[in-house]
Amino acid sequence: MQYFETPVEGKNASIPGNDDMQPGYEAAILKRLISAFENRRATVGIVGLGYVGLPLMLTYAETGFKVIGFDIDAEKVEKLNQGQSYIEHIRSKSIQQARAVGFEATTDFSRASEPDALIICVPTPLNAYREPDLSFILSTADALVPHMRPGQVMSLESTTYPGTTEEELLPRIEAQGLKVGEEVFLVYSPEREDPGNPEFNTRAIPKICGGVTPACQQAGIALYGAAVERVVPVRSTRTAELTKLLENIHRAVNIGLANEMKIIADKMDIDIYEVIHAAATKPFGFTPYFPGPGLGGHCIPIDPFYLTWKARQYGLHTRFIELAGEINNDMPQWVVNKVTDALNSCGKSVNGSRILVLGIAYKKDVDDMRESPSIRLIEILQKKGAEVAYSDPHVPVFPKMRAHHFMLNSVELTRESIASYDLLLLATNHSAFDYDLIQKHAKLIVDTRGVYLDNLANVVKS
Repeated sequence: MQYFETPVEGKNASIPGNDDMQPGYEAAILKRLISAFENRRATVGIVGLGYVGLPLMLTYAETGFKVIGFDIDAEKVEKLNQGQSYIEHIRSKSIQQARAVGFEATTDFSRASEPDALIICVPTPLNAYREPDLSFILSTADALVPHMRPGQVMSLESTTYPGTTEEELLPRIEAQGLKVGEEVFLVYSPEREDPGNPEFNTRAIPKICGGVTPACQQAGIALYGAAVERVVPVRSTRTAELTKLLENIHRAVNIGLANEMKIIADKMDIDIYEVIHAAATKPFGFTPYFPGPGLGGHCIPIDPFYLTWKARQYGLHTRFIELAGEINNDMPQWVVNKVTDALNSCGKSVNGSRILVLGIAYKKDVDDMRESPSIRLIEILQKKGAEVAYSDPHVPVFPKMRAHHFMLNSVELTRESIASYDLLLLATNHSAFDYDLIQKHAKLIVDTRGVYLDNLANVVKS
């Protein structure tokens, strides 16, 4: 294996190892592919047009590439081809600009032979036993590989356990008679999207890239180096896969610590948010992480379980990671207990109470519902007999999800609507909420996000 120690900066960076390629047919394939990316003649295929794939598509289109988007959702494909966005923080104007330079979306996976690159950005959830569910990756690969041809590079961006690229994608490709590293090229480059964060766009976020072979690595660097500002090569696909897991497990563990500290502080009648803000004034050695009602998003609640599952194959028990996961998973129930106590203090029970959940997206100022802890909060409260509604300016209608669906629409926040509920549960701290209005007219608020830092008679901190 050839190692690349120095990160490759920018679209014009040289490709490590180019001068050492063996002569002949295989070298000519790689050379043509790299040249196509460098000269923007290549066509890029993005497979899975969600919160990861759609921004990536726009990045390549803005950089001058023709892009074909693949998705199994015909409604999404139709909207994109009409120049419409279905993700709140992505403007329809951006889709229209991409369409103007040649972007098209399709449900026809037989067209996988057309692009020079196939970048897979599909979900990797957990199954009912909290084990890795690779069904989206595998079904996507099975739909693509029969149509692959020499001169293509395939990149997997979906979060997964170390070994997935080599153990699952590599044999599928070579079963078609294509030699990886000679005729086609295979890499893993984990997505690093932060939906709704205006400080970072896809082009500016450094891209990790690991190849199955040195030639694969060269193809991957050419693919991403043409569209992002910095490519960071690593020694293998397994290294890249574990890098992604470490990034998100780091956050999960630290959030778990913050959640445990919240419970301790609550028992001691100390405001954990005041503690964290005070600790954050230390200019070194401390990074603030904040507690909440549970973990949400497509990575942090899921990634630790991918690693713990894989580690068991090596006879390892990831105690530290699993403990953090246990604490984080218990947070929705802890919040519900605080809701129960708050209602009891007013002579009410959860059963029969009218509760309004403020914010059902998993994070502030986005419409992303993936793994949102608000879903579990609603489920638990409904099972306890509460009449539950929600208000979220970013999610006007509760969407259909793989495992959850509630026939609910967002409630408009007015003086009258706020006062009509027995309790408001602040689950996601959207900027659009009028917190003064809410506090003034709510009978009772359970705040899981530290919005209300002062001690207020109708606010319970959770």
